[in-house]
Amino acid sequence: MTISNRILNIKTWHSLIRLLLAAFPLLAGCPSSKEPSGKATGKPTVRVAYFPNVTHSAALYASAKGLFGKALGDSGSVEERVFKAGPEEIEALFAGEVDLGYIGPGPAVNGFLKSKGEALQIIAGASSGGAALVVRQDTAIMGLRDLDGKRVAVPQTGGTQDISLRHALKTVGLDAKDKGGTVDVVQFAPADVLNLFPRGELDAAWLPEPWVARLESEQGAKLVLDEKTLWPEGRFSTAVVIVRSEFLKAHPELVTKLLLAHQEAVKAIQAEPDTVRAAIGEKIKALTGKAIPDALLKTALTRTEITTDPLKESILTFADWSKDLGYLREGREALKELFKD
Repeated sequence: MTISNRILNIKTWHSLIRLLLAAFPLLAGCPSSKEPSGKATGKPTVRVAYFPNVTHSAALYASAKGLFGKALGDSGSVEERVFKAGPEEIEALFAGEVDLGYIGPGPAVNGFLKSKGEALQIIAGASSGGAALVVRQDTAIMGLRDLDGKRVAVPQTGGTQDISLRHALKTVGLDAKDKGGTVDVVQFAPADVLNLFPRGELDAAWLPEPWVARLESEQGAKLVLDEKTLWPEGRFSTAVVIVRSEFLKAHPELVTKLLLAHQEAVKAIQAEPDTVRAAIGEKIKALTGKAIPDALLKTALTRTEITTDPLKESILTFADWSKDLGYLREGREALKELFKD
């Protein structure tokens, strides 16, 4: 083959490649799964995270009614992410995969301190109460002291219910096995607890709603300790709204709009709980594949206060407990910048 023919062939191939790329843009290079969405439109996509829990009812209702998207309008879009426990959500936030999230105060505090105050801030409260110790119906457990030698589940080690349980055990002279005690504290997703109770593989669980009400209804479990009885005036934070600090600096106006959507959802739930309950129930069904009877959901919501108040003092107390339990090196004194006013 002559040099001129080779050059002709090369030119022919280059022309063919250009035609293919023009006809099929995806061949030019597909974005990775971690590439921020919204690049094509030039408008940011906000990743909003929450759990299918009643303590996250404001997020569930806002999602069901499209309040997040309506609040952003033409300024951006929303991508929702669902998690089962707080530490998992915090890791996603650290990786830049979550911008705004509903989460328990324990993981929020842990994430703030782990990042030396750089990763996140609390911008609102989401719920108070709605967590309890529930036991298998065939056990003789009547209170905290009866957990000696028993196996108790929490959603995730280091999560809000885990911290509450371990602190409560210490108040009655007990401790978890991994700390040299006699109570076997194990982590299971709440949905798994529903299956493990009837098989006798768990004696008790410290969970948020609606899982407590579901265990009562579906497995005949007994609620032996509502966590609100351990707190002054029965109020303590079980969920807050956090924002990734970098996202807040880059898009303060979007955070403000989403916060307004959150406030709208909370007001609706407070004003018309019977009306909004159906939307919350449908959203939980869509996320979990399991419908919750209306009466059961009503019970769960009755035990939970949906609020925008972050209940700062209770969160600072969680920080102290986390320090005492060895999860943190610092307590409330290191949380001056955690709350955004």
